[in-house]
Amino acid sequence: MNYDLVLESTAATWIVNILLLLIGFVLLVKGADFFVDGASGIAKKLKVSTFIIGATVVALGTSAPELAVTIVDALGSTGELIVGNILGSNVMNIFLILGISAIICKLPVEKTTRFIDLPFLIFVSALFVLFGAFGNSFTWWEGLILVFLYAAFMAYNIVLAKKQSKVLLEEATAVSIPFDGENAVADATPLSWWGNVKAKYDELKDKIWFLIVITVVGLIMVVGGATLVVNAARTVSVNLIGIPTEIVALTVVAFGTSLPELVTSVFAAKKGDVGIATGNIIGSNIANILLIGGVGALCKGADGLPFSTEGLVCGLVSLFAAVLIFASCWGKTKSIGRIVGIVMLVFLAVYYVFIFLNMYVFHVY
Repeated sequence: MNYDLVLESTAATWIVNILLLLIGFVLLVKGADFFVDGASGIAKKLKVSTFIIGATVVALGTSAPELAVTIVDALGSTGELIVGNILGSNVMNIFLILGISAIICKLPVEKTTRFIDLPFLIFVSALFVLFGAFGNSFTWWEGLILVFLYAAFMAYNIVLAKKQSKVLLEEATAVSIPFDGENAVADATPLSWWGNVKAKYDELKDKIWFLIVITVVGLIMVVGGATLVVNAARTVSVNLIGIPTEIVALTVVAFGTSLPELVTSVFAAKKGDVGIATGNIIGSNIANILLIGGVGALCKGADGLPFSTEGLVCGLVSLFAAVLIFASCWGKTKSIGRIVGIVMLVFLAVYYVFIFLNMYVFHVY
């Protein structure tokens, strides 16, 4: 065996995958920046809350990778990964992403979210566990119920958006401040090329067509960047370092499939668009359960979508996470604060410790 050739091949694989990791992270960061700018700008133009945009447009966009994986897995194999992907992503979304977002910035929760969206998330989380627990699978008609409930949720948000647009039109118009005044008092000194580009970008952000373009481009960059990061990290972890596939699935893959939600919500929190940050997570979890779970069950048809004991445990943790959000936003500030964010991260760490101990020590299931 030519060991020099093997070493050279291994070194080349390391270099290629590290470059892919770097490119993926650049796409994630800049794509999320575009995506949040576009989504929040569209919300302002339509005179609706950023939460509704986050719970619908942003949530659907960041859940697109899971939906694609679900359809491919359901049509091409047993579909055993679908339920774990849905529930694992929901746990990661709340404990990790919402936890980090709450640490960065206090997340106020609107009245309609507390009374309707969060109770609905708890309801569908419990329904998903009940459907799977009876018979250890999801039938096609249960999938149809899930898809119908998601259609009802989207219809509710469309009606609410129209109502908000009508009620807040005069108020939104009154408080809108044009940027021309700021430009008028700016220094007359010539801008650098980067300053000119940024000024042109800020000017174009006032146009609806440009907001739509940067939203779509940002989404493509986020999803593409997440795909590059996951694939490169999996190659390095399994093939080069030798980490067991099970560990990679519970860490790298689970984290990677939540990267679009993570980057989008964190950037939204940093920019102060807290409605997008919370709406993205709540809407994404609802979409994961109803749309992705429902489509997966429908694609499996008479065979049914498998629901294992591991799925039951993860489903109960996902349900607990939804209840934790609901319980944490009823204080004086009606918001999810830094302490709750830290508690969420602690729960995530405990959950993963339990999984690893069960896998290698206790073997409970």
